[in-house]
Amino acid sequence: MRPVTGYAERQPVTAEEEAYAFLLDAICKGTYRMGDRLIAEDIAGEIGMSRMPVREAFRRLAADGLVVLRPNRGAVVSELDVEGMQEVFEMRSALEGLAVRVAVSKITDRNLAHLERLLEDMDDYRDESEEWVSRHRGFHEYLCSLSGRPRLMRQISSLYMVIEPHMRVWLEHVEKPLSAREEHAVILDALRSRDAQLAERVLREHIEGTVPSLIAFVQTHPGR
Repeated sequence: MRPVTGYAERQPVTAEEEAYAFLLDAICKGTYRMGDRLIAEDIAGEIGMSRMPVREAFRRLAADGLVVLRPNRGAVVSELDVEGMQEVFEMRSALEGLAVRVAVSKITDRNLAHLERLLEDMDDYRDESEEWVSRHRGFHEYLCSLSGRPRLMRQISSLYMVIEPHMRVWLEHVEKPLSAREEHAVILDALRSRDAQLAERVLREHIEGTVPSLIAFVQTHPGR
């Protein structure tokens, strides 16, 4: 199974970790959608393990905010309301802005070249929402990982886990903004300037600029 995120993660070593990785990947990729009931017996059979590790994985996903555990219904994939979505993007803006501010002094020409390749990769998958979202996340997580702050990266990655399923659904129904390529190019230009405050401001404006369109979609597609 490929990693869900572009940020380095160790491979599962226990049945619970395998079940967690399987479910996390399935939720983020949209295999299991918001409101879907997760049946431990079925998932255990699909992976080839007992129900107990799957149920433990449900608890971890609930702690991540991706699953709700309900009496007599088991686990259900979480839905995110407008207020929750606003909060996640506010946190992303603050934490990614911090990561980029720290990273600017450490970024090399090789790092910039790799970011450019990641941006080109996003362009190649412009018409495939699932792959585009994965590569968009890869761009942001690679950039933030250059800060060298592993605790900060864990927080940023956890926010992506919450928002990624919603972004996939959104981009299945709308055209990806034509400005997406330009906005990421502006981020690269700010990084090349070696101006930490500029880079932080440009990145935060990019993240916060996504919110109105995404929230408008959520409000006009209830229960999507």
